[in-house]
Amino acid sequence: MKRFAAVLSGSFALLAASGGGASAQALEDLHTQRPEAGRWCMADHFHSGSSNGNSSRAAAEAAAISSWSSFTALEYGNHWGSWRIAGSRKMNCSSNAGSWGCEAEARPCRPLNAGDRRR
Repeated sequence: MKRFAAVLSGSFALLAASGGGASAQALEDLHTQRPEAGRWCMADHFHSGSSNGNSSRAAAEAAAISSWSSFTALEYGNHWGSWRIAGSRKMNCSSNAGSWGCEAEARPCRPLNAGDRRR
C-alpha cells in the first residue's frame, strides 16, 4: 500500500506542477518501458490495488484486481489497465473473522504496437 500511496502522491504532484494539465501520455513517459513477450511493460514501476471486507477470497481477489485496474487505467489510459497482461503480478490475501482482503501488485503493461521503441 505504501507504493500505491507514493504513486498516487507523485501523480498528483506532477498534475499540480503542470497546472492540472498533465496528460496520461506525460505520466506514462516518466517510466522506463520495454517489450516483454508480445506486450509493452513498465520496466520497474508497480501499481497496487486493495480490497477488504469481502465474504470470500475470490471476491477479495476480484475487488483488488478491479482496484488495480481502475487506478492504472485512470492514470495511464485504458490500454494499460489490464491485470491479465500485467507484469510481475502478486496477490496477497488474508482473512479475519470470515472477512477477506487482498493486496494486488503488478507492473502495468499494454499490447505491443508496431511503433513501440525502447525508452
